[in-house]
Amino acid sequence: MENYRKARTVEQPCPCPFPDLPSDTPEVRVKDGSKIRNLMRFALSRMEEKTAPADHPGPHEGSEVSVGLGENLCRQIVFTGVGQSVAKAITCVEIMKRRVHGLHQHTKLVYRTVQEVWEPLEPEAGLDSLTVSRNVPSIWVLLSRDSLDKNQPGYQAPGSFDALWAQALKEEAAAPKHGQRRKRGGTGAGRTEGAGRGKGPRKHPVRPGEPRKPLGHAGGGQD
Repeated sequence: MENYRKARTVEQPCPCPFPDLPSDTPEVRVKDGSKIRNLMRFALSRMEEKTAPADHPGPHEGSEVSVGLGENLCRQIVFTGVGQSVAKAITCVEIMKRRVHGLHQHTKLVYRTVQEVWEPLEPEAGLDSLTVSRNVPSIWVLLSRDSLDKNQPGYQAPGSFDALWAQALKEEAAAPKHGQRRKRGGTGAGRTEGAGRGKGPRKHPVRPGEPRKPLGHAGGGQD
């Protein structure tokens, strides 16, 4: 492919794997260059219920009713991600579940066909354009305030993720921690070389060609 360049990428439409969804259900399409704060600002405005302050003036006093006070909220929302944006879509879902409690979740993993069109660098060379089709994994996550079918694969009940983390933290706290105690010995502060615990008299190395001293003669004298 050194003689070609990628001209464009075309994603084939993928039908929604969740049938019977209301037509007004918002869909958050997560892309590679999408910013999480922008995605969550839109998603929370449709799902998060905000309580009005006590000194909030009523509509009859000329104030405007803000979005998210209970009348414009949606019951369901869908997050989608394709390819490298799957991890970012999962992050958005987990943020939503922490901000809005009691959400039921359905997760579907499907493959979407992506076509890449490659054109030759030198058209006069007689090379034709190439179309490469790839199957890219994609994720669809449905979050709903209403209960969903528990028998469907990919269902996750509200609070099950928090219970899983609580169990993991409990097991981690109960497990013995290694590497806490520091080994003693060596030549640290206040210790002389060769004076460690359990060590015998220091042995001096014997140089090559030097005769060994006979055992039992401290000074090396002759009998």
